[in-house]
Amino acid sequence: MENIYLLMIVALAVLAIADLVVGVSNDAVNFLNSAIGSKAVSFKTIMIVASLGVAIGAIFSSGMMEVARKGIFNPGEFMFSEIMIIFMAVMITDILLLDFFNTIGMPTSTTVSIVFELLGASVAIALIKIGNDGNHISDVVNYINTSKATQIIFGILLSVVIAFSVGALVQWVTRLLLSFNYEKKAKWVGALFGGMAITAISYFIFIKGIGGTSFAKESYSFLGGTTIGHFLENEVLFILLISFTLWSLISYVYTAVLKQNIYKLIILIGTFALALAFAGNDLVNFIGVPIAAWQSYQEWSASGIPANEFNMAILGEAVKTPTLMLFIAGMVMVVTLWFSSKAKAVVKTSIDLSSSQNETKERFQPNFLSRGFVRTAVGLSDMIGFLIPSRTQERIDKQFEKPTIALERHKKYELPAFDMVRAAVNLMVASVLISIATSMKLPLSTTYVTFMVAMGTSLADKAWGAESAVYRVAGVLNVIGGWFFTALIAFASAAIIAYLINLHVPSMVGILLLIAFILLSRNYLIHNKKQKELKAEGQLIRAESSSIQGVVHESAHNIANAIKRVNRIYTGAINGLSKQELIALKQNKKQVEKLANEIDELRDNIFYFIKNLDESSVAASNFYINILGYLQDMSQSLEYISKVSYKHVNNNHKKLKFNQIKELKQIDSVLEKLFLNTQKAFENRTFEDIGEILKHKKEIFSEITHKIQKQVERTRTEEVSPKNTTLYFSLLLETKDLLTATMNLLEEFYHANDGTTQIHKILKDEELAE
Repeated sequence: MENIYLLMIVALAVLAIADLVVGVSNDAVNFLNSAIGSKAVSFKTIMIVASLGVAIGAIFSSGMMEVARKGIFNPGEFMFSEIMIIFMAVMITDILLLDFFNTIGMPTSTTVSIVFELLGASVAIALIKIGNDGNHISDVVNYINTSKATQIIFGILLSVVIAFSVGALVQWVTRLLLSFNYEKKAKWVGALFGGMAITAISYFIFIKGIGGTSFAKESYSFLGGTTIGHFLENEVLFILLISFTLWSLISYVYTAVLKQNIYKLIILIGTFALALAFAGNDLVNFIGVPIAAWQSYQEWSASGIPANEFNMAILGEAVKTPTLMLFIAGMVMVVTLWFSSKAKAVVKTSIDLSSSQNETKERFQPNFLSRGFVRTAVGLSDMIGFLIPSRTQERIDKQFEKPTIALERHKKYELPAFDMVRAAVNLMVASVLISIATSMKLPLSTTYVTFMVAMGTSLADKAWGAESAVYRVAGVLNVIGGWFFTALIAFASAAIIAYLINLHVPSMVGILLLIAFILLSRNYLIHNKKQKELKAEGQLIRAESSSIQGVVHESAHNIANAIKRVNRIYTGAINGLSKQELIALKQNKKQVEKLANEIDELRDNIFYFIKNLDESSVAASNFYINILGYLQDMSQSLEYISKVSYKHVNNNHKKLKFNQIKELKQIDSVLEKLFLNTQKAFENRTFEDIGEILKHKKEIFSEITHKIQKQVERTRTEEVSPKNTTLYFSLLLETKDLLTATMNLLEEFYHANDGTTQIHKILKDEELAE
């Protein structure tokens, strides 16, 4: 039986590495957003600074490992065999849960997951022990560290509210003092802000970090015989005052003498600090349980006592985590940070949520709660505005006026998502809050803290205007809702897996690890397949050109991709209907919805497109709007065709007759030829070929009209199924609408390039000028 525990330790080590990679891919973005979003320094510099922070933070995270050992349950109430079941259930659940949430795209937190997995697994084993001993269910509280667990849970929940409130307050005060024209302020103003920001960061990160090391517990003569840790706790005001004075002087020299931007320095230090705080706080989520299991195994194997008799009270004592293990874990995190494509891809989403200067597609949809909160906030704002004297209100508003940035047209999309002041506040507040929790040995959701701080600073910066407030508030509510959902699933899943392992440890561990491996491999393959499909299908991109020539060519790219997808979707609907394949038709519906959403996104961007146009190219707006209108008509026709086909098969109606399927296949063949020729013309930019395609317009319409007439005759003589008749007519009529929209789009492009319109003349002039 001893071998099974050794194998479990090996399995836990492998799961820990996998958990590190998956977890960092999701969480590392938290400390990169502000620096990348503000474009303060190069991406490479940001990554180097963040990597140093992660590596050092991992080494300082030893104290946090106690959460996995005794933070949730009372180890003295469990035997070694039971503790190993708990740890095994937690790690299997954690890796599967995190992968599951990644697959469905739900917001999650590694901290919330690990806390509730430990709680769920320990409760399950405790209930089994109570049942075997014949005790009352109320005795379960003896097995759980209720005071610490409650403190941790409420700490995570309160962090959401505190992070948002503190972020908003600090940003509002900062902006009130510095305004958006912060670079034009006197040097001493920036120096004081730098002194305050760096003091806050350095105290709570570097000095608190020192407090967690072994030499901080040793006494020194130059401190009057006290320890560093004791000195730090009792001389807070003195340390902060000296630090603020020193950093303010350094900041002044940095700006006035060296002529450097102090805000860039704050952002770099803040990125390092937040990365250090992240590693110090979150490393326990990934390796805390495996390390606790390994230390438990060492104690048990040295004891010579049977596994089911060896009490684990030893875990309640202070046990130092080997520095080598922390270093190795830190290196895995750093490597993942550099090479994980997923970590880099997530950055944009988080930046978009707090962006105010760039137009972004809102990730969350508004609901009645978000609308209610926004209405309440607007009402309170109006009431406060009524109470504040008008002159004072004008002065406040002036500080929040965004300056107009003169920028060349083609440089427009290089604007930062937000300025360096907001980036500095994001980093300062988030790192301080996380560090306070770390110093108190409380695990905190860095995902929610950084997210809520960013949302709070966005609100204070008036980035949440009438255009976006309901979406951003809905996002905040989704995060909170996701927290409850994550907690519930983590608790229940870990409890169930712990129960299953307890039935028969050797066989169930093997089965569950095999299932975990299969599920992880399957999700990895599915994810890769989806990524390849996305690349193959060609996503529609928004027009960013300011000239007609650019708009025409960008539109050609979109049309080529759209036509390719339209062709595949239409053929998929006909094939799925003819073969009665419900799964294929359901997938086809999803493809249509995705295409429709992308077209809607392009239409939502029309305001910014028109704003970006050159004065001489305003005529391009009408052309672009018409093109999007025809693409939307095409998607609507496809939506209807896919919907009625799926509904017909899903309701188990009679299959279409052979002649009907044959005729639909003939139409599909004709349309496929049309779509392929159209796609080729737009891909190769051979717009003169459009004229040849349009010559067959009447012929194709006649083909569909002929099929409609044949169905009318069949209905009068031989058709007996009303559902089939309705479906067939619906498909033919909607195909006709699809064809009409396609031909209108082709004619729009043909007329834009045949020399008869102003667009063509301007296009020719631009080509000659080049």
